[in-house]
Amino acid sequence: MMIAYLDQQLRLGHGAEATPCLGGGDPGPELVAASQDFGGVIRALPAVVLRPGSAEDVAAAIRMALRSDHLTIAARGNGHSVAGQALAPGGIVLDMRSMGRIELVWSDDGQPCADVGGGVLWGELLEWGVRVHGMAPRSWTDYLGLTVGGTLSNAGISGQAFRHGPQIANVAELEVVTGDAERVVCSPSHRSDLFFAALGGLGQFGIITRARIPLYRAPPLVRWIRVVYRRVEEYVADAEWLVKGGVFDYVEGFAFVNSGDDPANGWESVPIGPGSVFEPDLIPPGSGPLLYCLELALHHDLNEDVEKKVEEMLRQLKYIKGLKFTMEVSYVEFLSRVNLSESESRANGSWHAPHPWLNILISASNIVDFDHNVLQPILKDGIGGPMLIYPLLKSKWDPRMSVVLPDSEVFYLVALLRCNQPYPVGPPAEELIAQNREILNLCESNGYDHKLYLPHYESQTVWADHFGRTWARFVDRKARYDSRAILAPGQLIFSRAHPPFSS
Repeated sequence: MMIAYLDQQLRLGHGAEATPCLGGGDPGPELVAASQDFGGVIRALPAVVLRPGSAEDVAAAIRMALRSDHLTIAARGNGHSVAGQALAPGGIVLDMRSMGRIELVWSDDGQPCADVGGGVLWGELLEWGVRVHGMAPRSWTDYLGLTVGGTLSNAGISGQAFRHGPQIANVAELEVVTGDAERVVCSPSHRSDLFFAALGGLGQFGIITRARIPLYRAPPLVRWIRVVYRRVEEYVADAEWLVKGGVFDYVEGFAFVNSGDDPANGWESVPIGPGSVFEPDLIPPGSGPLLYCLELALHHDLNEDVEKKVEEMLRQLKYIKGLKFTMEVSYVEFLSRVNLSESESRANGSWHAPHPWLNILISASNIVDFDHNVLQPILKDGIGGPMLIYPLLKSKWDPRMSVVLPDSEVFYLVALLRCNQPYPVGPPAEELIAQNREILNLCESNGYDHKLYLPHYESQTVWADHFGRTWARFVDRKARYDSRAILAPGQLIFSRAHPPFSS
């Protein structure tokens, strides 16, 4: 019976709780929830869901798995993976939301930091930091309903990353429990190999149970701006100019359908603030099926001459005059701007539909060609959700981290965030997955310098191609920190049947 009910709930004794599936009968709502993710495409029932109360609880669970010849462990944050990455078929799912402690600490050089459990949501950290201390981290994701441990295991990208780097570039210290059940406190100067391996490591080398994140004064106000472009060439030229030397604190953008018939992807997806109206008569005749919206933000204080600073920068941009939308919001309001979209999605049912999202990092040298050969012909009618497209700088990423990037200094995140209605109102998930496959095939056949972000592959051969020249390092780290291939089985990189060998 499942190793004596996981050795009487793993003999944890530190406040951990367990929900088992011992065979026969209904597995129960918690196990069902842990068998699927936000993607809604892949399902795999675990044997047990554990809610650890400490790093020692996590280590105890791993020690139990090590005593078996088949158990695997997946750390689950808020369940927002889209291809089964946080699933553990017949294994142990650790519900990391139970590790939600936040504490203010100070580094040796006087830098204030948030010491946070791996299960803390970024939205919770924002609320605590600004409300209690007037401080916040510098790098975010667009959606804040993600856990600290989850995004640090991938990268964590938003419009601040061009200036401050991704979230994984803004960490002072980690506590990691390796696949060999070793509890390690690591940093850039102590056990640095594990520190950089875990950052963007897809959960392969250890479970992040705690992170120390530097805090900075939170700005009181944000000037939020959107401007519209007719041609992708002008859009990317301005976006790249801004990330290389502009004054804005946030630079993002998206493609949208040149139509008024699509509330999710058309003209009305662009205006911000009450009373903003999109004037389609201002769009130049002969514009194509897609237009482009550059989204900017400038942090400021009440006594700053923000108007002058903004107008000086906007004057040099080549957007369609008249199609500019601005709004003054608080820092917390700006960072929480996706909450409204989430509420609408939950209300209309699309939140619980499958989400076959696709995230591609693609070199700036290929982005215009990608637009002409992929975006415009294939996605000219929209995708039922945002089509993000904005530049990042490779120099803001540490090459010692596990993430792999395109070769060029400037590269773009292209994020196709489908939020369609459930079938049969919306298209079947299989059709959207096939479209994603078509897009990736075109990237390959056209020779674009690209990498998947939040990658998912089903064979080790393709994973090796994904990591390229860093594959040997990745395998060596796996052999060093999870030699029995216990962790993150849903990534389909390694398996317990075929554990890694040191390169």
